[in-house]
Amino acid sequence: MEYFVLLRGVTPTGKNRIPKMSILRSIIEDAGFKNVTTYIQSGNVIFDSDLLKTEVAKKVHMQILENIGADLKVIVKSRKELAVAVNGNPFDDTHDYSRVHLAFFNELLSKLNLDLLKNISFWGEKLSFGSECLYMYLPRDTAKKRLNTNFLERKLQTDVTTRKINVITKLMNLERN
Repeated sequence: MEYFVLLRGVTPTGKNRIPKMSILRSIIEDAGFKNVTTYIQSGNVIFDSDLLKTEVAKKVHMQILENIGADLKVIVKSRKELAVAVNGNPFDDTHDYSRVHLAFFNELLSKLNLDLLKNISFWGEKLSFGSECLYMYLPRDTAKKRLNTNFLERKLQTDVTTRKINVITKLMNLERN
């Protein structure tokens, strides 16, 4: 099975720093995953494995923690899940495509927690619900946005990572060995 691993919490310096994607790729290969490819420094990895998604998440997390010391959250998706997410983008061409973000999670989200989000005003930012992710349109400067990963994790009570939709599209179109 082909898996896409989206790491949450990668920082350019400090305890959650990934020194180089080549090091991350080696660590993942050493864990027994096959056909490993990485994409950009924020922590995107594609590989093949016969493990279940939950086992992949645990194994990748421990491998990174033990070898680099970074305590990162690991979100695991299949190609089909990412395709459904990209194809379900609710924002039409009147929106700046570069401002569309997808928020991914490993667990099914609680309807109660989702309902709480429906009643919040985000001052020009937009939130939409999909089957594989949450869609966010963030027209303002990233530093000023109200909709962010930390906010979503608090409200949804689960691990969340976000990527721009164009990053997910590029990730899915990468040439692999």
